[in-house]
Amino acid sequence: MSRPATPAQAWSALLAGNERFVRDEMAHPSQGIARRAELSASQAPFAVIFGCSDSRVAAEIIFDQGLGDVFVVRTAGHVLDTTVIGSIEYGVDILGASLVVVLGHDSCGAVAAATSALTTGVVPDGFVRAIVDRVIPSIVSLTGAADGPGLATVSAEQLGHEHVRHTVQMLDSYSRSLADAVAEGRCAIVGVEYTLADGRVHLSETIGDVAEDAPPAR
Repeated sequence: MSRPATPAQAWSALLAGNERFVRDEMAHPSQGIARRAELSASQAPFAVIFGCSDSRVAAEIIFDQGLGDVFVVRTAGHVLDTTVIGSIEYGVDILGASLVVVLGHDSCGAVAAATSALTTGVVPDGFVRAIVDRVIPSIVSLTGAADGPGLATVSAEQLGHEHVRHTVQMLDSYSRSLADAVAEGRCAIVGVEYTLADGRVHLSETIGDVAEDAPPAR
């Protein structure tokens, strides 16, 4: 099957894969012996998926993709740092991916820990604190106050949604390379939220054009 070549085609391919996953009718594409041999020389993934490290949100599985299809970057709470941004830029500028997906999910432990830190002042020990520190700016922006007095009135779903939205906006504003790719129409950045119980993904934030301009390529 042909490789999705535009942001819209890439998003359509991922949506189709997620629908197969939800129906429990996975095609498990690009996983055969011939495909493995083909990829031994090079790779050309059509999308970069930057998601949470949560064991329940494995990108290739929930989008029903195979070897060489998606370039995956994962951190707890999908928190950004320079290495992560560099990895995403590599997927777009060097490997030619036409879509960047920020993949969040409900019941995210990192968002819950950041909320707890704001409301109670208790932060995790060790380098886990670095994760919480990078989530806090997302949810603080929802209430507009660093001490978080309004967080009690905000649902966990809203907090998770805001963290995904904020991550998408940060990628576009921090990375000149990604911003240029979007401006030129070579790439789009989308925020997607995954529901653990039913396995569905929902588009929640978009920078660039992912409107369907052609039938799915996969």
